[in-house]
Amino acid sequence: MDKTDKIYVAGHNGLLGSSIVRLLNKKGYNNLITKSSKELDLRNSQEVDRFFKNNNPDIVILTAAKVGSIKENVEYPVEFLSDNIQIEVNVINSAFKNGIKDLIFVSSACIYPENSKQPLKEEYIFNGKLETENEAYGFAKLVGLKLCQFYNKEYGTNYVTVVPTNLYGVGDKFDPEHSHVITGVMTRMHNAKINDKPYVEVWGTGNIYREFLYVDDAADALIFLLEHSYDFDVVNIGTGIDLTIKELVQGIKNVVGYDGELKFDTSKPDGIYKRQLDMSRLKSLGWNPNITLENGLKLTYNWYLKNK
Repeated sequence: MDKTDKIYVAGHNGLLGSSIVRLLNKKGYNNLITKSSKELDLRNSQEVDRFFKNNNPDIVILTAAKVGSIKENVEYPVEFLSDNIQIEVNVINSAFKNGIKDLIFVSSACIYPENSKQPLKEEYIFNGKLETENEAYGFAKLVGLKLCQFYNKEYGTNYVTVVPTNLYGVGDKFDPEHSHVITGVMTRMHNAKINDKPYVEVWGTGNIYREFLYVDDAADALIFLLEHSYDFDVVNIGTGIDLTIKELVQGIKNVVGYDGELKFDTSKPDGIYKRQLDMSRLKSLGWNPNITLENGLKLTYNWYLKNK
């Protein structure tokens, strides 16, 4: 990747996309192309084709997706499946039609089978049934992965799929009901703290294990891949370290400074028991995360206080 390359970051207003743009600019990659969803509907193939012909990027980073909480995934599977497949197919197809050899597609750890061996190695993908709560989203992300692989096989492109673990950090969506676990719990705890509420409710038992990666580390890993050579087309991005949701929530509680109780609603779904990524491929290239979970939670909460 050259500093003069035109780099299209699809989904630049999202959590990961905005971090990628910040880091690219910091590294001196200033020839960036961005379009909001209002300016360009990636579900519309004609709009996407027109955009690629008019802008002629050299590299594409596809982070754009319809994302949401477990609750939203369960309630709106049609939208999570159809919107994401349309986005992926339109962008990847248009990239190829316009001669783009280098593309990174951002997938999700929910593409791994529900009962897969741990830690999750890239070769385990497609070896079983997907987790029920995220099935539509996961299936859509598998379509994007396969489309990239087929382009590589048939046309010799360099379309790489990255599989990040759960991301969090500055720029995330903070909503007590419609956010991912860290920012959702953080918002509820902050509100409980300032309103002197005696407890905060958390979905599930709290006994499941999850892995979390600060978003700026994820962006750094992705740019690292664009700057290096390797012989794989799917790669995990994470820390390789997980913890229980109870441990995570206690860490958030410490950062927020909330003194109340935690109540776990066991009537709500937990999801799969464990999802820990194997980081062998990326680490073999020399990449490691820089931000610990404790520091990441502090950075996230401080950003929330300043911006929300």
